[in-house]
Amino acid sequence: MFSEKNAKAGVTFPKGFKAAGVKAGIKKSGNLDLALIYTEKEAAVAGVFTKNAVAAAPVIVDKEHLKNGKAHAIVANAGCANACTGEVGLKNAQEMAKLAAAELGCDPYDVFVGSTGIIGVNLPMDKMAAGIKAAAAELSEDGSVNAGNAIITTDTYSKACSFSVQIGGKEVRFGAIAKGSGMIQPNMATMLCYISTDANIAAPLLQKALSDIVEVSFNMISVDGDMSTNDTVLVLANGEAGNAEIKEGTEDYKVFYDSLKNICQELSKRIAADGEGATKFLTINVHGTKTFEDAKTVAMSIAKSPLVKTAFFGEDPNWGRVICAVGYAGVPMVPEKTVIKFGDITVYANGLGAEFDMDELSGVMAEHDIEINVEMGMGDATATVWSCDFSYEYVKINGEYHT
Repeated sequence: MFSEKNAKAGVTFPKGFKAAGVKAGIKKSGNLDLALIYTEKEAAVAGVFTKNAVAAAPVIVDKEHLKNGKAHAIVANAGCANACTGEVGLKNAQEMAKLAAAELGCDPYDVFVGSTGIIGVNLPMDKMAAGIKAAAAELSEDGSVNAGNAIITTDTYSKACSFSVQIGGKEVRFGAIAKGSGMIQPNMATMLCYISTDANIAAPLLQKALSDIVEVSFNMISVDGDMSTNDTVLVLANGEAGNAEIKEGTEDYKVFYDSLKNICQELSKRIAADGEGATKFLTINVHGTKTFEDAKTVAMSIAKSPLVKTAFFGEDPNWGRVICAVGYAGVPMVPEKTVIKFGDITVYANGLGAEFDMDELSGVMAEHDIEINVEMGMGDATATVWSCDFSYEYVKINGEYHT
């Protein structure tokens, strides 16, 4: 489904979308740090945000703007989170929307804002104003790459993808850019994700789809167990594909829903795999619990365990750390019924360590992509969480982040 041919197109792959990324001087590195995404035709919009009680100013503004259910633009910066900045921060986030709206000729309430970077620092609004003006002048159908690079912080690359499907006899396109690498925890991550589509779908149904999908995508990743203040996922649908309006319960809705879910899950995996300092991408599958919530709780317990994560970094097949994380997850379990596999190799069963070929298991541990499979034997529910290891580099990145 995901087209490498159109991967660079990102958020500008759907009809009617333009983007830009510029250097506004917000990042100390001097790299691209301000992104603008624009659709001239009014779009339906849906959003999901952090559940952290300490929400950044852009999140507060976006929640207010979301009430209208329509959008023309997104403006986002990296290098400053505009979080824990009080009334000044709130006014600055509102001013971001006003500045972009003035350049684009739309209502400020139709502009959504995003910020990522250091917490507790005010936005340099003179630089923001100049950057927004420059970005508006550079908007183009080839601007997604720069926009994607403008929102990353400790990411090693910008996450982007694009693809198309047939809905109602029309080609419907999807595109996205996302950032996220550290402070990654369920209930989303320290992430900004912007998805565009030219599908014709009303805002309430778009919101319903996104809210459901986030629960099985962005809320199923963990790098370090920390929840950010700025997490935002936005979807804009401008209807330029010309399909009949998508209605709930139809085949068209199923195709749309599955497409949006695929893009969210793909980006979730990329964010987890690009965790700060990560050397391993871990897929944790938990089967056989009574409920999905139980399966997710067990999987997250494993994903957030520093001892599990460091063991996989060291390629140490220490299954004891995994069964320990299962045991303290707070979910009903019977040790004798629980089976743990690293890849396809059983390492724990019947309450005991299993016999296995160490050379074969060492081969699994040496891989970049590793599956941890847990069978609980208590029911039929299942869940998958995506995570990564902890390396020396993770400590270095976060020990030096503010400096």
